[in-house]
Amino acid sequence: MKTESILTSFGEILEECIEGKTKWGIEYKKTCTLAETENPWFVKTFIDKMLSSWYKILNQENISKWLDNKEPTKKPKNIGVISAGNIPIVGLHDLISVLISGHNYIGKMSSKDSILPIFIRKIFIALNPEFEQKITMTNSRLENYDAIIATGSNNSSRYFEYYFNNVPNIIRKNRSSIAIINNQTTDNQIKKLADDIFLYFGLGCRNVSKIYIPENFELNKFFENLFHYNWVRNHNKYANNYEYNKAIYLMNLTKHYDNGFILLKEDSGFSSPIGVLFYEKYHKESVLRQELDIHSDKLQCIVSESNKDINFGETQFPQLWEYADGINTLNFLLNL
Repeated sequence: MKTESILTSFGEILEECIEGKTKWGIEYKKTCTLAETENPWFVKTFIDKMLSSWYKILNQENISKWLDNKEPTKKPKNIGVISAGNIPIVGLHDLISVLISGHNYIGKMSSKDSILPIFIRKIFIALNPEFEQKITMTNSRLENYDAIIATGSNNSSRYFEYYFNNVPNIIRKNRSSIAIINNQTTDNQIKKLADDIFLYFGLGCRNVSKIYIPENFELNKFFENLFHYNWVRNHNKYANNYEYNKAIYLMNLTKHYDNGFILLKEDSGFSSPIGVLFYEKYHKESVLRQELDIHSDKLQCIVSESNKDINFGETQFPQLWEYADGINTLNFLLNL
């Protein structure tokens, strides 16, 4: 079976997992329990959301568009992949890219996300036993690699750049995502924006951590349309972060707005703490765009009504051809 066909079958199994009726669904439910025990941020609601986003794009049409008639390599190499553990199976796109390009995958799992990748590997091996030799997951130091794909913080990226400078590599750093709201932005768009803000408790680089609003924008309108996510306040780790930041702002007399489950603070930075959303006012969007262009290397996603940006509610649902940090992983792998 060609890898493209395996990917469509993989997507179908992911759908089975969420439905929970087949043997995969039963095992998936147990896996989710273990994953949340390992990392309490990984609630099943959000793991389901991640799998749902994948099975919806893993169809033949999307895969063909992504590959664009590219052929897998005839000289497989060992690709070391270091994944972050901020959101569930965040490194799945890298795994799929390595497999579809014909290489061998050696994954250094995050201590925060070691349960779900093993489950994903099991599915691939069930679809093609050859993947048992082509997919390696480890908690140990990477060895015998010919190229590296590593995702981490700005601090760890400096280490990665030094340590892996002798092999071809993609090193990803911290990035943030922002949204531009104007006076024509509808209630429904803000409700969709809530997904961009709250999915995975805001821990992903594609999560919106800052909004830009017109000078006369009514913040009550914004808060009212986030209310369907007020349940995050019942999550212990999220609530602890929210309460901690609230206490700091109150003690320091820092101006902020509070709707009971997220704090809104005016700030020039891009990356807000958990439980906090930064905002900044703008006068002219054209001037704002020029300022954002200067910081393009710090931004993963821009959400707005513009056709060149990402639609409200879609930051956590990228297509196969939308790459982290704008670096084409597939071309990198096929050109090794």
